[in-house]
Amino acid sequence: MRQPSPHTTLVLGGARSGKSVHAEGLIEACPAPWLYLATAQAWDDEMRDRIALHRDRRSADWITRDVPMALPEAVAASRGPVLVDCLTLWLTNLILAEADVEAASGALLAACAGAPGPVVLVGNEVGLGIVPDNALARRFRDAAGRLHQRLAAQADRVVFMVAGLPMIVKPQPGATP
Repeated sequence: MRQPSPHTTLVLGGARSGKSVHAEGLIEACPAPWLYLATAQAWDDEMRDRIALHRDRRSADWITRDVPMALPEAVAASRGPVLVDCLTLWLTNLILAEADVEAASGALLAACAGAPGPVVLVGNEVGLGIVPDNALARRFRDAAGRLHQRLAAQADRVVFMVAGLPMIVKPQPGATP
């Protein structure tokens, strides 16, 4: 008998650590169709290429919605397995739009808790480097750290990706999920 998926999984890691591919695999273990909530905005050719790479590797069973700002609303409206990629781009969009990050973060946590199906959220761990030299970057780093902490506390499972390898942070090995 297959074990049910955790309701909420947070997948963190550095750039190019394998977060998205791992998260997609977690969602694909659930019955299709799968909802992909994309927060990236294609501001330049490099970002357009990255978005195209992500889209091209997904099968037709994925429904993609671009939600650069309205992420909590999209999670709340979901009806099955949902992947959010990525939290840090969403935070960037909020900060640049001078939106209320704390209120939006609270709305996202509530939406994840109320979602009817599994939710997998991807975020870049940005707190492992040096302290940024400018106020905007520090504000972003702090907002990402607070959001990740709040989501990790609420999540059933937290995975930290290193070189394509998942390290299960929560639940601890041997713990009951």
